[in-house]
Amino acid sequence: MKRRDLIAHLLRQDGLLLREGARHSWWHHPQLQKPSAVPRHSEINDHLARKICRDLGVREP
Repeated sequence: MKRRDLIAHLLRQDGLLLREGARHSWWHHPQLQKPSAVPRHSEINDHLARKICRDLGVREP
């Protein structure tokens, strides 16, 4: 999955960007307050994308 597609999906599911790190972007969902790191690779493994969505409590892409 492309990183930009995952970011768009997280934004549609009310995910918020916490901060930009050196190698990852940190996202969280307002209701759960659980952070998850999204790597800055242009291509993200589908298993990792599903794990990020599960960590944030949003629907999987």
